[in-house]
Amino acid sequence: MYKLAVQRDFVAQHFLIGGDWGPENEWHSHHYRLEFQLEGAELNEHGYLVDIVHVEELLEGLAGRYRDKTLNDLPEFEGLNPSIEHFCRIVGNSFSDGLNAANISAVTARIWENEIAWASYRVERNPGN
Repeated sequence: MYKLAVQRDFVAQHFLIGGDWGPENEWHSHHYRLEFQLEGAELNEHGYLVDIVHVEELLEGLAGRYRDKTLNDLPEFEGLNPSIEHFCRIVGNSFSDGLNAANISAVTARIWENEIAWASYRVERNPGN
């Protein structure tokens, strides 16, 4: 199984809802690091798992969507606590939907909200479809 990973840093804001999370209930910023890991058993006709330029464009588009925004204000977080777990699922599915690579069997989105805490979400794909 081959793996390829790309990542970007960006700053975004949020505040947690639905519980007493102390200071996390107040509006604040995080310096997020977003990483996507792509997996597949087969390389394409050029000997690549995937076109890394395409992957970087998707990654930059997603990072740009959230950069300097308050997650709570975005429609994809409506009614959700903007945890890094929800954030991983949202960006993981979006990235996978935009990925033009039939040989990719899984995409994992990983988001760090600081230097010690991260969450991830794995999207299983059907290679060849």
